[in-house]
Amino acid sequence: MKFGVVIFPGSNCDRDMIDALRHDMGQEVLPLWHKDQSLRGFEKNDCIVLPGGFSYGDYLRCGAIARFSPMMKAVINFAEKGGKVLGICNGFQVLCEAGLLPGVLLEKQSRRFVCENAFLKAETPNTILTKDLSGKTLKTPVAHGEGRFYANPEVLAKIEANKQVLFRYCDETGGEEGDFNPNGSLNNIAGICNEKRNVFGMMPHPERATNEALGNSDGLLILRGLTGQVAEPV
Repeated sequence: MKFGVVIFPGSNCDRDMIDALRHDMGQEVLPLWHKDQSLRGFEKNDCIVLPGGFSYGDYLRCGAIARFSPMMKAVINFAEKGGKVLGICNGFQVLCEAGLLPGVLLEKQSRRFVCENAFLKAETPNTILTKDLSGKTLKTPVAHGEGRFYANPEVLAKIEANKQVLFRYCDETGGEEGDFNPNGSLNNIAGICNEKRNVFGMMPHPERATNEALGNSDGLLILRGLTGQVAEPV
């Protein structure tokens, strides 16, 4: 298995993701430039990652310009054929803009950029990303200004009915009491997947929590699910 990390103008978490996958997880990783038009050499069991940042400066709307990059045409085709795709933060926004995931990411209710630790709990065990995380509360950094998940009532009901919610924001104990939602996302949603369960998007940054030198390795519990490795920290 190998990973491809797409680099857009304005990406700023691509090297964090590459380092986490390559050095903390021992995976083969290839940087992919946004102007490239092919994923030749990547197989269905491989994974393409869209990292965090501010693709194309977010000048139009978060992820709206990146969605039309040449590389995204190949990513969409890869996903439609069953390949695994993970979008983190800005990558999540790109996946929603591209129609690979339902819903949108809106400006936070406070209208302020927030960079802090958030607590998550896995909602469904029926994906490779969450199957080993049942009952765990994970501490993962968030860093965004526009990460408030929103979908109209019909779409939201369908997401819930299909068990497409990967993670919900929670408090430190895994409960849902108090002020723990960092952006006002509907139903405390922090990450979702598509119906086929091969495309994943989340606002928190697991790549920023993969080493005890960073004071947190909970992100490995999430990323290792992509490889089928046992979800235990190093």
